[in-house]
Amino acid sequence: MKMLIGGAWVDKKETIPVHRPYDGKVIDHIPAGTKEDVVKAIESAVEGFQVSKKMPVHKRMEILWGVVDYIRKNFEDFAKMIASEGSKTIREARKETARCMNTISVSAEEARRILGETIPFDSFPGGENRVGYYYRFPIGVIVAITPFNDPLNLVAHKLGPAIAAGNSVVLKPATDTPLSALKLGEAFLAAGLPPKVLNIITGRGSEIGDVLVSHPAVRMITLTGGVEAGVQILKRSGLKKISMELGSNCPVIVCEDADMSKAIDLSVSGAFWAVGQNCIGVQRMFIHEKVFDGYVKKFVEQTKAMKVGDQLDESTDMGAMINEREAKRVEEWVDDAVKQGGKILTGGKRNGNFYDPTVMVDVPENAKLAVEEVFGPVVLMYKYNDLDDAIKRSNSVNYGLHAAVFTQDINKAFKAVYELDFGSVIVNDSTDYRLDEMPFGGVKHSGLGREGIKFSLLEQTEPKVVCFNL
Repeated sequence: MKMLIGGAWVDKKETIPVHRPYDGKVIDHIPAGTKEDVVKAIESAVEGFQVSKKMPVHKRMEILWGVVDYIRKNFEDFAKMIASEGSKTIREARKETARCMNTISVSAEEARRILGETIPFDSFPGGENRVGYYYRFPIGVIVAITPFNDPLNLVAHKLGPAIAAGNSVVLKPATDTPLSALKLGEAFLAAGLPPKVLNIITGRGSEIGDVLVSHPAVRMITLTGGVEAGVQILKRSGLKKISMELGSNCPVIVCEDADMSKAIDLSVSGAFWAVGQNCIGVQRMFIHEKVFDGYVKKFVEQTKAMKVGDQLDESTDMGAMINEREAKRVEEWVDDAVKQGGKILTGGKRNGNFYDPTVMVDVPENAKLAVEEVFGPVVLMYKYNDLDDAIKRSNSVNYGLHAAVFTQDINKAFKAVYELDFGSVIVNDSTDYRLDEMPFGGVKHSGLGREGIKFSLLEQTEPKVVCFNL
């Protein structure tokens, strides 16, 4: 596939292969964009903004609804693209495609609700005879950088609100999974988005990253990625708006009165969805000592029953990790945890890009596997006997995106809600739950700002005050 610059699909002599994680097969090639290509894309977006900012709201909505219709008509093609270039199974990919449609739909709906307010200027002496209001206006060129794990819907979370607000965009999708983003670009053009409003640049971050984030014409950077990438962008970006979702290390607390069957089913899914390559995936579980043994036994049984294989096979529960480098990293972290006393109850084996769904106990809580984001199919089980202790241990890491608690006691639920230091606390569900409309983001190293369409629109617009002295 080609990259999109200035409304034209652009190819390059140097290309980068896109591999299917399951078997390493090359399924396509993308252009290896250069710094010069990035500058062209940004300059194109500058011109595109002169068009998008004047576009009436009803036209923006019409384009977004057109994108939804395009995806609906090509639904299975989008799903197969996700399952081919990424780690999701075809069943998981269909859910992501449906969520993408919802994300774009809500963006269309929220476009009409970018509201302002009247201001009582006479509320302070000297403001008599003054009336006015504020309204929100688009900020300009937005650079959007997206990861490999949700190659369609996380792109939609960048593009949907940006277009709804009247901005222009330069999108840099993950090099491992760029095809879904490029296909979504096709949908926007087919829906009538004016040329130059959306530009999609492909290539290696090491080659094009600096100019992409440091160019003075860029007014905002929105990133979903890792902490290290976020820190580097902050060092290079200059004076720009920044929105970052940087991952997590999500805890789940299971109280002694929890619905155990529900907790196990939802937490197994939450731990191994998308091969655990999920910023809100279940990583650490704190289980009350009274139910610990039975809970862990059944959790392991369900984990062992998962079918690992070809993502395009309808019966597959979990596919391969995105590449062998990532699978080896997880293997190293697990091996290190074992050396420190951790025990593997199931899994713990790698075969190429595949890493078996893994459940561990007795992993020291200062081990790398316990304090960093594993971003792989590994879940750690810990015993506790006091809810205060479980909350304290849950809060002990430098991340704070999602946490969860399973309990039938409303007092325990609210204690966890108010004392867990996370952007979201999910009650009687796993951490792996997100409604695309909700404010999404975290505290500490989990990022800056919030996504979720309404909240992204606040990030991607600015208020302008209008005051009349009558």
